[in-house]
Amino acid sequence: MCLALPCRVVELRPDQRALIDVGGMNKEVSLALVDGVALGDYVIVHVGYALTRLDPVEAEKTLALFAELADARSAPADEALDH
Repeated sequence: MCLALPCRVVELRPDQRALIDVGGMNKEVSLALVDGVALGDYVIVHVGYALTRLDPVEAEKTLALFAELADARSAPADEALDH
Protein backbone atom coordinates (compact mmCIF):
# COMPACT_ATOMS: atom_id res chain seq x y z
CA MET A 1 0.00 0.00 0.00
CA CYS A 2 1.20 3.49 -0.78
CA LEU A 3 0.13 6.65 1.01
CA ALA A 4 0.57 9.81 -1.01
CA LEU A 5 0.71 13.18 0.72
CA PRO A 6 0.49 16.56 -0.95
CA CYS A 7 3.99 18.06 -1.05
CA ARG A 8 4.62 21.76 -1.72
CA VAL A 9 7.34 22.76 -4.20
CA VAL A 10 9.68 25.13 -2.34
CA GLU A 11 12.47 25.42 -4.93
CA LEU A 12 12.81 24.69 -8.63
CA ARG A 13 16.16 23.21 -9.60
CA PRO A 14 17.94 22.48 -12.89
CA ASP A 15 17.36 19.28 -14.88
CA GLN A 16 13.63 18.95 -14.11
CA ARG A 17 14.22 18.67 -10.34
CA ALA A 18 12.59 20.40 -7.39
CA LEU A 19 12.90 20.65 -3.65
CA ILE A 20 9.63 19.79 -1.90
CA ASP A 21 8.38 20.23 1.65
CA VAL A 22 7.19 16.95 3.16
CA GLY A 23 5.79 17.64 6.59
CA GLY A 24 8.50 20.16 7.42
CA MET A 25 11.34 18.16 5.86
CA ASN A 26 12.80 18.87 2.43
CA LYS A 27 13.47 16.31 -0.27
CA GLU A 28 14.65 16.62 -3.86
CA VAL A 29 12.42 14.97 -6.47
CA SER A 30 12.17 14.68 -10.24
CA LEU A 31 9.58 16.70 -12.16
CA ALA A 32 10.18 14.74 -15.39
CA LEU A 33 6.69 13.20 -15.35
CA VAL A 34 4.71 16.42 -14.74
CA ASP A 35 4.56 19.49 -16.99
CA GLY A 36 4.24 23.06 -15.83
CA VAL A 37 5.08 22.73 -12.14
CA ALA A 38 5.68 26.14 -10.55
CA LEU A 39 7.07 27.30 -7.24
CA GLY A 40 4.40 26.85 -4.54
CA ASP A 41 2.48 24.15 -6.43
CA TYR A 42 1.45 20.98 -4.62
CA VAL A 43 2.39 17.63 -6.12
CA ILE A 44 1.92 13.97 -5.27
CA VAL A 45 5.27 12.18 -5.06
CA HIS A 46 6.07 8.47 -5.31
CA VAL A 47 9.59 7.00 -5.16
CA GLY A 48 11.23 10.34 -5.91
CA TYR A 49 9.02 11.40 -8.83
CA ALA A 50 6.24 13.97 -8.84
CA LEU A 51 3.27 12.21 -10.45
CA THR A 52 0.68 14.96 -10.65
CA ARG A 53 -0.09 18.52 -9.58
CA LEU A 54 -2.88 19.14 -7.09
CA ASP A 55 -5.42 21.88 -6.59
CA PRO A 56 -3.99 23.98 -3.73
CA VAL A 57 -7.31 24.17 -1.85
CA GLU A 58 -7.74 20.40 -1.94
CA ALA A 59 -4.10 19.89 -0.97
CA GLU A 60 -4.53 22.14 2.09
CA LYS A 61 -7.74 20.30 3.08
CA THR A 62 -5.93 16.96 2.86
CA LEU A 63 -2.98 18.21 4.91
CA ALA A 64 -5.36 19.63 7.55
CA LEU A 65 -7.14 16.28 7.77
CA PHE A 66 -3.85 14.42 8.25
CA ALA A 67 -2.85 16.92 10.97
CA GLU A 68 -6.20 16.40 12.71
CA LEU A 69 -5.74 12.62 12.60
CA ALA A 70 -2.24 12.93 14.02
CA ASP A 71 -3.54 15.14 16.86
CA ALA A 72 -6.30 12.66 17.66
CA ARG A 73 -3.84 9.78 17.64
CA SER A 74 -1.51 11.56 20.08
CA ALA A 75 -4.30 12.48 22.53
CA PRO A 76 -4.13 10.63 25.88
CA ALA A 77 -6.30 7.48 25.96
CA ASP A 78 -8.46 8.70 28.86
CA GLU A 79 -9.19 11.94 26.99
CA ALA A 80 -10.43 9.95 23.99
CA LEU A 81 -12.84 8.04 26.25
CA ASP A 82 -14.43 11.27 27.50
CA HIS A 83 -15.97 11.95 24.07
